[in-house]
Amino acid sequence: MACARSGAQSGLRYGLFGLVAVLAGATVSIDPADARHHWSGYKHAAHHRNGYRHVARAGRSAHVERYSPSSASIVIDANTGSVLQALNPDALRHPASLTKIMTLYLLFEQIEAGKVRLDTPLSVSVHASEQAPTKLGLKPGGMIMVEDAIKAVITRSANDVAVAVAENVGGDEDQFAKLMTQKARSLGMTRTTYVNASGLPDDNQITTARDQAVLGRAIQERFPHYYKYFSVAEFVYHGHAIRNHNHLLGSVEGVDGIKTGFTRASGFNLVTSVRRGGRHLVAVVLGGRTSAQRDAHMRELISSNIKLASLGQVGPVAAEKAEPVEAARPPQAALPEGDAAPRPGSTEPIRPLLVKTVTYHTATLR
Repeated sequence: MACARSGAQSGLRYGLFGLVAVLAGATVSIDPADARHHWSGYKHAAHHRNGYRHVARAGRSAHVERYSPSSASIVIDANTGSVLQALNPDALRHPASLTKIMTLYLLFEQIEAGKVRLDTPLSVSVHASEQAPTKLGLKPGGMIMVEDAIKAVITRSANDVAVAVAENVGGDEDQFAKLMTQKARSLGMTRTTYVNASGLPDDNQITTARDQAVLGRAIQERFPHYYKYFSVAEFVYHGHAIRNHNHLLGSVEGVDGIKTGFTRASGFNLVTSVRRGGRHLVAVVLGGRTSAQRDAHMRELISSNIKLASLGQVGPVAAEKAEPVEAARPPQAALPEGDAAPRPGSTEPIRPLLVKTVTYHTATLR
């Protein structure tokens, strides 16, 4: 029977709380917004990605790690860049499909530079077509137009489309992931490392609530015309209507995007942008226990902070550093108590279970 992907790719280890394994033959529910690879029983395989070895051991095909990370969140005044509220904003977490925000950032750069157009066809490789659900169902050797790719990534969170974008822009997914991490550094996302374009589980793909807020603000300030795609509620592809996974669109006043994400290792994630009467917030929730709990948390953050935001742009916009940056490795900066980042080249999991909870207001966004 198919099961959720095991081994190092499965995400964060439980740390002090141990592992929960699902017996062989059990049915595993997988969130449609950001599903894992499925592997058949008693298969032994190994592969390399960016120098990290990921091994699936024989007889462990029905193993699933369940993990509920402590919540991390941040609310920034997008007109000034100041932090209005934060909880564990620098604790390391897995981005899940929030990864695709950066994937689209790099695609928007290509459009802005005139290297591709909205009607440019992107080729689909075997590797892209083989990505785990959720996917659009692209076939090897097929094509998808850039505009359709954007909408598919935003609404369905299609992993096959995200990889097709990566391969057409970066040559291959590994190289594209290096470009993603370089872009993160240039934006000031100091604790984010990307190793794939989709957000499918990988121990070494890490981020923070603060870094996602930086990206959520930057992508709309840099690409206001293309950012509008994040407000698409429904995408019709080959006669099939695909609804956006972001349930706050159309239900919370002023919400104009941007992205949801989920894996067992990350919990339920959400980056949201909301504009009301000249005020503009970008907020992030990581590690929700359910999508409903995550959305309710986001609604509360918006409600309690929107009136604290400034009226109109009064501060500097998000900007990239002009100097070149090197391909980044997993961050080695001092971590909050209980956090641990993997050493470069290691397969050690990050362990964000014992983070110290710190809540503060009116700080400056780094």
